[in-house]
Amino acid sequence: MGLVEIGVDHWVWWRSACVGHWACVRGEIGGALVVWRCVIGVAWRDRCSFGGDRRACVARSVELWWRSACVRGEIGGALVAMALCDRRCGGMKQKNSFTKQISAQMMEHNTSEYVAFGEGSSPDLVKFQKVSIIPLVFLIFYEVSGGPFGVEDSVKAGGPLLALLGFLLFPFIWSIPEALITAEMSTMFPENGGYVVWVTSALGPFWGFQQGWMKWLSGVIDNALYPVLFLDYLKSAIPALGGGIPRIIAVLALTVILTYMNYRGLTIVGWVAILLGVFSLLPFLFMGVVAFPDLKPSRWLVVDLGNVDWGLYLNTLFWNLNYWDSISTLAGEVDNPSETLPKALFYALLLVVSGYFLPLLIGTGAIPLHRELWSDGYFSDIAKVLGGLWLRSWVQAASALSNMGMFVAEMSSDSFQLLGMAEREMLPSVFSKRSRYGTPLTGILFSASGVILLSWLSFQEIVAAENFLYCFGMIMEFIAFVKLRMKYPAASRPYKIPVGTCGAILICIPPTLLIFVVLALASLKVMAISLLAVMIGMVMQPCLQYTKRKRWFRFSMSSDLPDILNAHHQCNEE
Repeated sequence: MGLVEIGVDHWVWWRSACVGHWACVRGEIGGALVVWRCVIGVAWRDRCSFGGDRRACVARSVELWWRSACVRGEIGGALVAMALCDRRCGGMKQKNSFTKQISAQMMEHNTSEYVAFGEGSSPDLVKFQKVSIIPLVFLIFYEVSGGPFGVEDSVKAGGPLLALLGFLLFPFIWSIPEALITAEMSTMFPENGGYVVWVTSALGPFWGFQQGWMKWLSGVIDNALYPVLFLDYLKSAIPALGGGIPRIIAVLALTVILTYMNYRGLTIVGWVAILLGVFSLLPFLFMGVVAFPDLKPSRWLVVDLGNVDWGLYLNTLFWNLNYWDSISTLAGEVDNPSETLPKALFYALLLVVSGYFLPLLIGTGAIPLHRELWSDGYFSDIAKVLGGLWLRSWVQAASALSNMGMFVAEMSSDSFQLLGMAEREMLPSVFSKRSRYGTPLTGILFSASGVILLSWLSFQEIVAAENFLYCFGMIMEFIAFVKLRMKYPAASRPYKIPVGTCGAILICIPPTLLIFVVLALASLKVMAISLLAVMIGMVMQPCLQYTKRKRWFRFSMSSDLPDILNAHHQCNEE
């Protein structure tokens, strides 16, 4: 309806209707009701625009606001509008019609609320944006890698040849199987929660909760490392950040700033990951150009098998090439996950492996070998030798900012995992509440608190502890993957690894053997702390279920998700 239809004399009515429409769009129900009364006054005096039918005028006004409330997901506003229509327009017939329309509109809202990341959208019609393939590739890149910073210890532990072979062959043993399983399972269960949902579907809610607890704790422990490393790169320029009160304040401030970036949404996090990724990798391209004339291939072949620190070597490889499954906890935020996730994992795998292998080729081939110097931050010294102070400064800045990228990517994964668990009634519904930017506010706050509490741990303890907990979680993922393949071979899998049941089992054997090696190499202290964390999770799950039965906390299951527990029960009955 426009001005041509209602006539200029009814401009007041139409203008009031538009204001009321916007009030409902904004969720301002009180303002909408005030304007609604103004419209009714105008309509009462002059009804000719609706053929003298006042009820048609009122119904049209209320319908505008009701539709806006439905689009915004304002259920309360929609119900108020429905009640007003029932009162003013009369009859249960209209009320029943409105009730049916509300169900249809709200279901349409739930399924079409999101749009692709980076595409144009109206803020009146769309709340949150979904992540497309390019930001997703860089989110995976920062979940797993963040650049070659931290791979220096592999040369120190085993020499150039073992370091190069490790980052070339280890992906075939660990990264590729994990990425393939993540692609298949994430397209089978395209929702937030990721691996928690996989394990719950195969092994039941108890073990699903244990998976979520161990993976979340592992991620938080991992995230506690990045603010510390960021300050380590700055303390050479600002010595006061080396310890004491200034360092504590700096850790807290940095954690708050990066947490706020996560609060602002995956739109911000995605673009930040792209910019930081490009900035972090570019200096190594310059290093390659500068170092090319000085490369000596014979330096790549140096190895001393009698002088290898296998524990440090394997932990360094494992830490730098795991966490491919972390992106699964964001599957519900991905645009067209059945196609986007497998492609993004493939491109990210190429980016990660080349981002490790090429800088190692440059560093070990361009300068004489001094294994004892190859430790965290040594690439900046190599940059100074090859390109001067400006290149060293660039590498140091890239190293520091890379930690920021890894922090925001990891926190996104951890917080959306908690949201997914809450949508499955594993956690209180407060964890499923989203901010105005679509981010899980409670999950972000919990993850940030864990980061602050664990930031006192040393680098070696952080790496060993997170690896230990991560290994437990991966064992359950492999079991869930194989069990679901055996029990539901015909289930919908938009991406499926082109192997049968035997092939699925064989894929899991090499990484499982590696897991047992990593667990065996853990120190007694790390083993004791990690087992204590596992026991806490086993106690926590029944306690949460008790609070649910007593109704001490509110739990709610998202109506948009399939019932995977029935599938689990049927699986057990078979």
